[in-house]
Amino acid sequence: MVLPRLGEALQPARVTIPDPKPGEILIRVHACGICRTDLHVTDGELLHPKLPLVLGHEIVGTIAGLGSGVSRFAEGDRIGVPWLGWTCGVCRFCRSGQENLCDQARFTGYQIDGGYAEYTVADARYCFPLPERYSDIEAAPLLCAGLIGYRSLRAAGDAERIGLYGFGAAAHLIAQVAVYQGRRVFAFTRAGDDTGQEFARELVASWAAASTETPPEPLDAAIIFAPVGSLVPAALRAARKGGTVVCAGIHMSPIPSFPYETLWGERVLRSVANLTRQDGQEFFKLAAEFPLRVAAEPLPLSQANEGLGRLRKGLVRGAVVLVP
Repeated sequence: MVLPRLGEALQPARVTIPDPKPGEILIRVHACGICRTDLHVTDGELLHPKLPLVLGHEIVGTIAGLGSGVSRFAEGDRIGVPWLGWTCGVCRFCRSGQENLCDQARFTGYQIDGGYAEYTVADARYCFPLPERYSDIEAAPLLCAGLIGYRSLRAAGDAERIGLYGFGAAAHLIAQVAVYQGRRVFAFTRAGDDTGQEFARELVASWAAASTETPPEPLDAAIIFAPVGSLVPAALRAARKGGTVVCAGIHMSPIPSFPYETLWGERVLRSVANLTRQDGQEFFKLAAEFPLRVAAEPLPLSQANEGLGRLRKGLVRGAVVLVP
């Protein structure tokens, strides 16, 4: 399913199965999650994507071919392909453990064709072996919703009371990790989303309400997954003095002005950008330790536009995963 131009619907297309170059692997795709970033790319909110483009960066599949020089994997291995697809390896960011900030980085389903397809290729160095306990459908959302959620949770430090604004694919996964680590989760959804609030409470949340509500206790940290700038001052108001607010999305609507006292008290406002391979190694080790409950609905690849539309309208509980 190919995005021909920004703002247009994806189109079915027959393309040649790609040959893996040196260092690359050919992957037969079994599942690919739909991520909100795919919407941002489609809608032109992220600049300069490759066009035409095959979206998708939550890819699960088996290796169907190896380029020269690949020794880490073998044909038939099940692997996952994330958003981070390549970095230069020599800049100050790459050399300091911040490859997620590399200025030359290339991303899957953005500058590199992704997983809305039967086959794709990827740089073997940026792929992950996956815990066996998860099916292909369950594993797909872990590759972005899980990884970005994990990096965001790390950015929240040792917070015990954590607010999650937007209880979708990332929040429903990382909420379980937080509780596993002994934290308490306070979930915020759009107003009127009783189903989402019930889902959050049923899963692990100590409390769930609309994002306009004040939590029963000040938060040590809040993570904003919804791409809504007005949630930033709301989360700061909900945070205690010295608390942290983490903006986890790759795109957000404009943040409205707010009085300085909302930030004052040594509150911290920060963003999370992309992920590192170290994040993946740590997260998948953690995901293998205990059974994450992954709410994921399979959808045929041919219905990719329907899946994107449902995500845009907020009609997805957990995640939607495309299956060729």
